[in-house]
Amino acid sequence: MSTYKFFEQVNKNFDKAAPYTRFEKGLLDQIKIANQVYEITFPIRRDDGSIDVIKGWRVEHSHHKLPTKGGIRYSRIVNEDETKALAALMTYKCALVDVPFGGAKGGIAVDKRKYSDKEMERITRRYTYELIKKNFIGPAVDVPAPDYGTGSREMGWIVDTYRQFSNDLNAEGCVTGKPIQQGGVRGRTEATGMGVFFGIREACSKADDMKALGLETGVDGKTFIVQGLGNVGYHASKYMTEAGASLVGVAEQEGSIYKKDGIDLESLMAFRNETGSIMDFEGAINLPDKSTVLTEPADILIPAALENQINEGNAKDVKVKILAEAANGPTSSEAHDILKEKGVLIIPDAYLNAGGVVVSYFEWLKNLQHVRFGRIEKRFDENALRNVLDAVENLSSIKFSDIERLNLTQGAGEFELVKSGLEETMVTAYNEILGARSEYDVDLRTASFIVAINKVGTIYEQMGIFP
Repeated sequence: MSTYKFFEQVNKNFDKAAPYTRFEKGLLDQIKIANQVYEITFPIRRDDGSIDVIKGWRVEHSHHKLPTKGGIRYSRIVNEDETKALAALMTYKCALVDVPFGGAKGGIAVDKRKYSDKEMERITRRYTYELIKKNFIGPAVDVPAPDYGTGSREMGWIVDTYRQFSNDLNAEGCVTGKPIQQGGVRGRTEATGMGVFFGIREACSKADDMKALGLETGVDGKTFIVQGLGNVGYHASKYMTEAGASLVGVAEQEGSIYKKDGIDLESLMAFRNETGSIMDFEGAINLPDKSTVLTEPADILIPAALENQINEGNAKDVKVKILAEAANGPTSSEAHDILKEKGVLIIPDAYLNAGGVVVSYFEWLKNLQHVRFGRIEKRFDENALRNVLDAVENLSSIKFSDIERLNLTQGAGEFELVKSGLEETMVTAYNEILGARSEYDVDLRTASFIVAINKVGTIYEQMGIFP
């Protein structure tokens, strides 16, 4: 049995950064520890009349800010250690991108393939009921979101169940990642993958770093490999290819493929939807297993699946110049050290996949404010821009076509505002991490933990817990 301990790996990274902060050991120990761990077991009736016992967890890692925030994962390998690790990463992630939440995470140890949709609905609603009983959910308490194995459908079931037990005016804010009709926000589906792209783009804009890697600045012209074509991997790949990068390798559960001159993403997605597999895609080479592609040549590797995918066993064979961690904990601490020694630029998970929680924050704000972003100002802005164009035409010989007028006077709707806010957040956070890297002469992962610890520790001091 594997001895890999995810929470221990997160704390190893914490311990590397802690000496660069000013906080005493007691406060650092408080930041590291998981504040509350709730283990849940409950029975559900199967469609055939039999009963299964389901096991799940909810971990609230840090209460330095409330509510706590973090996704719910459905996977047969969910366990307490993984949930604690992911909750801790959420604490540091929220701090890095200045989102006012403490970190949390939840999960149910279930193989979705073995249950019907109706059974999964019963499991989700019962899990939600168990959280309600122990006050582990609520817009001011703890706000779940989608994660591996869950999506807007499950979040819709959660908010509907919560409403049945609460008359809170802000009940929609008990969970994020919901369908639009139930209070979701436009852009949440794309958020994590879009944030991954913004982070990679910002990293690739730094001339000194690219020069050290022997690369040109910018995303355009770079090759990349993605592991996992779920929501995060697909959208990250979509924005990368739209920016001019070339997808050359893909790994999925059924195997991996490689094509040196580039894979058309949408054609591959259509092929997989039709056949149920990425294997035998036209023009691509089938590789021996699902991990082989991780060591194929490319400029960028984007692991967007589960933790511990790049480890001591394969790190020495990784050939990329940039490792962009779209998943949580995809690189073990031992693999990190090997890649760092090889000169790989590692863009850490706690920063790079924060797009989901950033846009979840926007959704939560929308639910508390009870108004769609852009609803109040969109038409006003468009009318003001038309007045500007009219003035330009009246004062000059310039005449704008109907298409130009449409493009130049378009007011920002909810999606445009969410995208803009996410972009600003990811750019600002990356440059803050770069500042810490430069000040302390450390790698980006250690720098990200320094930034996060400083923010969380300062709040604990201000709370007066340690006089």
